[in-house]
Amino acid sequence: MSEALKELGTHLELKRPDCVLGWDIAFGELNVDVAPANIAGFVEFLKADRTCKFATLVDITAVDYPDRAKRFTVVYHLLSMYQNSRIRLRVAVREDEMLPSVTDIHPCANWFERETFDMFGIVFTDHPDLRRLLTDYGFRGHPLRKDFPTTGYTEVRYDEVEKRVVYEPVSLTQDYRQFDFMSPWEGAEYILPGDEKGEAK
Repeated sequence: MSEALKELGTHLELKRPDCVLGWDIAFGELNVDVAPANIAGFVEFLKADRTCKFATLVDITAVDYPDRAKRFTVVYHLLSMYQNSRIRLRVAVREDEMLPSVTDIHPCANWFERETFDMFGIVFTDHPDLRRLLTDYGFRGHPLRKDFPTTGYTEVRYDEVEKRVVYEPVSLTQDYRQFDFMSPWEGAEYILPGDEKGEAK
């Protein structure tokens, strides 16, 4: 299998040097690094080329690397029934950079790109309906970015008195609590409520 993937990687590098920045094989799959501006053309080539026939788009997602200049890596997973193999395309983009949509080539990319936009804030140009998919209207931020707080910014709850959904800023004020991770046999130096019952008389 790895020999076939090596041949495929070499084939892609020779046929589309304008798109392929590099490639490697990991976990039995071919990973190809693609130039951002040429991603749509490369996906179309993978679908149409007789050697490839990657006709099924399985998923589009992203990974956030806040310390890198090109913060996001957008990942495309494609399947070829003809080759009985998968390929992973990786596109590194800056936070302010936009990617061309592949919805004209794979209509199922519509929701994948909307989800990636919603969760990471990556904009896909020429998308027919790029709006949030998983979060609410007026939601602030992008939940899968690593700088997004785990509590979010807004609490949503149903108010029984007002009989409507209420949006409030998140507040997680909590009294300081002392946690004792020692076992009772290690001998805590402070007195706990109820300890007086165990005193010898």
